[in-house]
Order: sequence, then structure tokens, then C-alpha cells
Amino acid sequence: MEKSPKIGLEGLLRPEDSIVVLIDHQPYQMANLNSHEPTMIINNTVGLAKAAKAFNVPTILTTVIEERGGYLFKSIQDVFPEQKPINRTFINTWEDPKVTDIVKESGRKQLILAGLWTEVCVAMPAIQALGEGYEVFVVTDACGSVSKEAHDMAVRRMVQVGIVPINWMAVSAEWQRDWARMETATKLSEVILEHGGASGIALAWELQLLATPPPAH
Repeated sequence: MEKSPKIGLEGLLRPEDSIVVLIDHQPYQMANLNSHEPTMIINNTVGLAKAAKAFNVPTILTTVIEERGGYLFKSIQDVFPEQKPINRTFINTWEDPKVTDIVKESGRKQLILAGLWTEVCVAMPAIQALGEGYEVFVVTDACGSVSKEAHDMAVRRMVQVGIVPINWMAVSAEWQRDWARMETATKLSEVILEHGGASGIALAWELQLLATPPPAH
């Protein structure tokens, strides 16, 4: 029996094999987002984007009809100020060769997706890419939908066909794997301090304690 690529050490994310596609984090989609607190989606997506940059993971930004749906959120665009998002008319990102050609040319097979909405703009490319041989991971806390039910059903649908749900901090931890990898540990710590919520607060406290000299006797 052939071993599943989703188990064993090979089932974990590796920065050298990963590529991220961020889909349609735009005002139109956010205006009817009801599955999550909107500021959390923005925070988590920016955290994912900054982590990808820290690990030199290629990240594709894409929008749909931006002249009507709005530009990519500024906080995401600011992570990659030199990159112009690929503006599509296709609802399904994976039908646009401007996106898929970049992914194919990278040679990377671990595809990490996040976007608005989960049930449409994320599920469609995720399912198609899985059928083309990619290992597909969906960062569910950087996605959102018109309702909690819509988001949950989309995740269930994707899991049924073999797509892996994950959150942005788990992605970062799998990329890091070992805190002894100092070339990325410092960069990742900065991302967690800024976007990790209570985990960032705990890390700041730990750094404070490590920097505090013991009391004199």
C-alpha cells in the first residue's frame, strides 16, 4: 500500500517546498464576512504573509475585479510593496494561467492557500489543484465566509477530498521546526510578537524575564 504524503515527517510543511497564494482579501468580500471577527482575519493573513517572507517562501497576491471589488488590504500589500497583485476575472484562481504558471515554474508542490470566501474562492482552486497533484493546505484562520456555516461546510468539503486544514501559526512552526535555526528564529519571533495575540504577549514576557538580571543577595 502506498504511503500517504500527509503522514510521517514528509507530511509536514517545508519552506523550500512551499508556495503561498493569498486570494481576494478585498473590501467587497470583507463587507459580507460573517464567519469570523474581520480584524482577526486581517491579522492572521498578515501574520502568514510576514512568516512566508521570513522563510523566503514565494507568495502570490491575487484579486478579483479590483476596480470594483477594491484593492488588496493595505496591511497585506505593505508586506510585499514591490508586488502588484494579479487581478483576475476568473472566480476560480486556478483557472487563471497568470497564477498557475508561476506556481508551476516554482517547482514547489506544497500549496498553501488562504482567501475570501472559503466556500468559493478558496475551495475551488484547492480542489482543482489537489487533482493536479499538489499537496494542498488551507489556512482556515486566514479565510472567511458569508456565514459560519458556509465556512465550516467548505472546510468539511475540502477535508473529504484530502485537503489539509491548518492555521497560520502551525504553518510557521512547521517551517521553523527547530528553534536552533537562528537565521529564521529571530524573524519568526518578531512576527509572533506582532501578530500572535496571547502567544505574542507570553513571548514578550519570556524575553523580559530572560533579560532581567537575578536579584543580588
